[in-house]
Amino acid sequence: MAQRAVWLISHEPGTPLCGIVKFSRRYPTVEKRAKVFNGASYVPVPEDGPFLKALLFELRLLDDEKDFLESRDSCSHINKTSIYGLPVGSEELWPVVAFLKNGMIYACVPLVEQTLSPRPPLISISGISQGFELLFGVQDFLSSGQKNDSELNTKLSQLSDLLLQTCPFGTLLDANLQNSLDNINFASVTHPQKQPAWKTGTYKGKPQVSISITEKVNSMQYDKQEIADTWQVVGVVTCKCDLEGSMPNVTISLSLPTNGSPLQDILVHPCVTSLDSTILTSSSIDAMDDSAFSGPYKFPLTPPLESFNLCYYTSQVPVPPILGFYQVKEEEVQLKIAVNLKLHESVKNSFEFCEAHIPFYNRGPITHVEYKASFGQLEVFREKSLLVWIIGQKFPKSMEISLSGTVTFGAKNHEKQPFDQICIGGTAYLKLHFRILDYTLTGCYVDQHSVQVFASGKPKISTHRKLISSDYYIWNSKAPAPVTYGSLLL
Repeated sequence: MAQRAVWLISHEPGTPLCGIVKFSRRYPTVEKRAKVFNGASYVPVPEDGPFLKALLFELRLLDDEKDFLESRDSCSHINKTSIYGLPVGSEELWPVVAFLKNGMIYACVPLVEQTLSPRPPLISISGISQGFELLFGVQDFLSSGQKNDSELNTKLSQLSDLLLQTCPFGTLLDANLQNSLDNINFASVTHPQKQPAWKTGTYKGKPQVSISITEKVNSMQYDKQEIADTWQVVGVVTCKCDLEGSMPNVTISLSLPTNGSPLQDILVHPCVTSLDSTILTSSSIDAMDDSAFSGPYKFPLTPPLESFNLCYYTSQVPVPPILGFYQVKEEEVQLKIAVNLKLHESVKNSFEFCEAHIPFYNRGPITHVEYKASFGQLEVFREKSLLVWIIGQKFPKSMEISLSGTVTFGAKNHEKQPFDQICIGGTAYLKLHFRILDYTLTGCYVDQHSVQVFASGKPKISTHRKLISSDYYIWNSKAPAPVTYGSLLL
């Protein structure tokens, strides 16, 4: 498991190249291994300039690239994995792991320890999951506490030294870069006892283990027969192990109820010492079947000092937690709206908060609203052209609520009113925001009694769960809407 090269690319539309390489790191020793393993199918990693152009072309992020290309844009080439093949001269560099997040493209080329012709199954390439873990770690490091470009540039300047510690010779040891930075600063002023290379310092104090499961649910709903609704759960298990000793061992088990949805696309932290192969074989790319592994998912590990993400996963739950429709009809300067939301009977009816945000783009300010809500309250933000339906902490006993009304707009002011390139004409959406504590949509949980700790002292073990809405959209069923296909993971 190793990486041949890593890049951070700032996507900047309107510039000559449409992007700038902010950081790159190559591992010559890994590249030599790739040449041996791949044999005649070996393709060298190109320089930053050609790589940048090829990647932006494949991601369709070049300003002047508008033409349809069969090899890249046809329905048979819909990418569901964020793994690409880039043209390099007459050859193709594969696999390239890449995704765009908040204007930054994170990319790496994992080592494939076999010939590339024919292409091996993705599940057999261990470097791919390590590549995702590395890129997610870099993303978390750059986004945590970042307030301006100066702080971003400071963190980018620290990456080179951090990767020497966390990813020496292209092999990932710890994806928590902030933890490594703290440990480097800690080691510079103290002299801790001898520790493993990936862990500096020891914990002294009351032993305790904290485990938190956070699931985010995405959904795109259309209320149209010709377009299928999509939804997906993305989960992360975060741990903090305050245990004495240089090498404490912990085993954490994730369990599912009888009707729980199996976990898929599992990526684990490098501190996990061993793993059952059945945990890694379930993928959202494959169709679900009754033989899918449904746990328990056991993770033996030697935890780092600081908080870390034990694993990431996705799951294809049978139904979205809230199903609804949204209809908009335009009449001169008025819009007639109708909303219906229904909480599925299997979902815990106890929210920390639940709101429906209804924005109106490319119009003037709201001047008048007449509405009827079967439940909750409606707040009007006139200058923002936004309605917020505050549903509260519970749905009624019927589990179904509705909102209807008429919204009148004033004259447009292009400098002040919200603008959106997608929401033109009748194209509009409603976005749900909610959080449910002590609940997960998959049913995934950690039994405190199943946590095994091999260290001095009896630790206090605490577990937490929560479900959060992420990109949860309900589109106007009376107008065209952007359509998503397949996985919503990246």
